[in-house]
Amino acid sequence: MSAIVRSMGFLARRAENVAAVMLATMFVAFIIQIFFRYVANFPIGWTQELSVVLWLWLVLFGAAFVVREREEIRFDVIYGAVGPGARRVMCVITAVALVMLYGVSLPAVIDYVSFMKVEKTAYLKIRFDWLYSIYVVFVVAVIIRYLWLGWLALRGVAPEEFDPTKASSGV
Repeated sequence: MSAIVRSMGFLARRAENVAAVMLATMFVAFIIQIFFRYVANFPIGWTQELSVVLWLWLVLFGAAFVVREREEIRFDVIYGAVGPGARRVMCVITAVALVMLYGVSLPAVIDYVSFMKVEKTAYLKIRFDWLYSIYVVFVVAVIIRYLWLGWLALRGVAPEEFDPTKASSGV
């Protein structure tokens, strides 16, 4: 079991590394765009397109693999005011709702993403099915995450109590 925990920790750190590389690349593209537009007076479009693509991937990849459950947005006023039993019930309700909604939408999402292979981005010529494939990965990751959280809640493990004195940006 400890080998699984260690490998999951390793994978989580690599996901953070991938997100950091995407953010750094997006920043460099942004700086290049500013230089060419305002210094060289020669606007270029690929940097803006790259920034948009990386932002899309960064948000969905990060939500799927980097953001931890305790860092997700909640109605903290309600969540923090109830006990562990009520938090477990809220967790199960949330898990069932999200798994059902994402599960029902998954076939249509896959169909739409695969249909988008006919289009490409304007500058970088990235096929839209490749570009939007991160959404399929995101949906599958959310389904798996909430199946796990719902299972834990059903087994009696209450989600962490929110402590406003320890609230942070996740760092």
